[in-house]
Amino acid sequence: MTDWPVLSAVTFMPLVGVLLLLLTREDSAYGRRNILNVSLLTTIFTFLVSLYIWYQFDPANPGFQMVEKKEWLGTGISYHLGIDGISVLFVPLTAFLMPFCVLASWVTIEKRLKEYMIAFLILETLMIGVFVSLDLILFYVFFEAGLIPMFIIIGVWGGRDRVYASYKFFLYTLLGSVLMLLAMMAMYWQAGTTDITELLAYNFPREMQTWLWLAFFASFAVKMPMWPVHTWLPDAHVQAPTAGSVILAGILLKLGGYGFLRFSLPMFPLASDLFGPLVYTLSIIAIIYTSLVAMMQTDIKKLIAYSSVAHMGYVTMGTFAANVQGVQGAIFQMLSHGIVSGALFLCVGVVYDRLHTREISAYGGLVNNMPKYAVAFMVFTMANVGLPGTSGFIGEVLTLVGVFRVNTWVALFATSGVILSAAYALWLYRRVIFGALEKESLKALLDLSAREKLILYPLVILTLFFGVYPAPVFDATAASVDLLVNNYAAALQAAQNVALSVQ
Repeated sequence: MTDWPVLSAVTFMPLVGVLLLLLTREDSAYGRRNILNVSLLTTIFTFLVSLYIWYQFDPANPGFQMVEKKEWLGTGISYHLGIDGISVLFVPLTAFLMPFCVLASWVTIEKRLKEYMIAFLILETLMIGVFVSLDLILFYVFFEAGLIPMFIIIGVWGGRDRVYASYKFFLYTLLGSVLMLLAMMAMYWQAGTTDITELLAYNFPREMQTWLWLAFFASFAVKMPMWPVHTWLPDAHVQAPTAGSVILAGILLKLGGYGFLRFSLPMFPLASDLFGPLVYTLSIIAIIYTSLVAMMQTDIKKLIAYSSVAHMGYVTMGTFAANVQGVQGAIFQMLSHGIVSGALFLCVGVVYDRLHTREISAYGGLVNNMPKYAVAFMVFTMANVGLPGTSGFIGEVLTLVGVFRVNTWVALFATSGVILSAAYALWLYRRVIFGALEKESLKALLDLSAREKLILYPLVILTLFFGVYPAPVFDATAASVDLLVNNYAAALQAAQNVALSVQ
């Protein structure tokens, strides 16, 4: 137990900002500035607390740390928080992206700014809550409640077809999560507890693992999203405001991958091994098919959205390789993708704010009058491709190495995604940045403002830093990943021994 409830503090600190915003009026320029300042300071303080958590985390301890546990609903359901090496870095990632979302909305959100910022701060609390929850019911509350603010953000402040996109997003994710709730109830009836630490040590029967795995898979596959339940994502990205797309790609997509690592792999190892080929197949289809679809897009946001589906294919593939390289690669890929994809959507927002169109054909030759923007966009494009020296390379190569140790053919097909990602990403960059500056609408565009530099430059630095020096990530995750992989292998070996003894 910590001396003070630091995990509760980082989780609910954004709600302090919400209370302050409720006391702030928006009927003047002064009130609007106060709303923006309160939102920015709240997200910055939350990020500083998350860094403190990372600093205090003991990487040599594979178990849960900074644990908080209080009785909540009775009958074994408790308010239980804690972090390990698998979850510790997702808290700073979430808190890190939120100030950029506030800055990205500084001048673009003209109506209902207070409600907009309140929705984002509530969403931050719910996302962090997912990563620190150690009780099934508490996890489910945070996991599901996150749908509501994102549904509102897309539906109120989105584009022309925002209502359709928001309902599609809500219904897709809700349907899968209902099955997960039924699975959680079955787990409680079987094990007599909703405590995740106890369930991780509980040995569910083989037949039950199969159905539980499928129910959790239904929820996490939609959240990732995996092919073929990915179709809500491009619509949601295109219609969402820039900051909404950043959080959607940077954090919300990672909840599914985190769920696989927290529940599917350690709690249902026999079913994970059984359905591994299914996951590999869906991952390869996602990598190749959505990359080909991305090549045919005319909307910049939609192209990046399909790219996200392809990159999440590496995460699922590496996770179910269930070896150290695969799982480490999956975690690193999620963290890297959170930074890079968020940055790419911020880059789209920069030119959209100037020209109010996302059509690729509307651009061309921006390097001539926006050279600083061209350099930043290039760094994120190269990271999206997986160029060595950027963070995108580390995650992809580790997942491929992990999968290669399990199935050579799966790794071979997945590697083709690297070539395809280079094709669509470089095609997009050439069309938008290079060429002659011929369109009259582009000649008056100004390069990055001070606010935009404050948004993009830190992301450039992080993308290059973790591409050259990934040790801080691996140091934090190593012990917990080793424990996860060893327990998984031991469960499979024990089941094999039982089967041999029966024979």
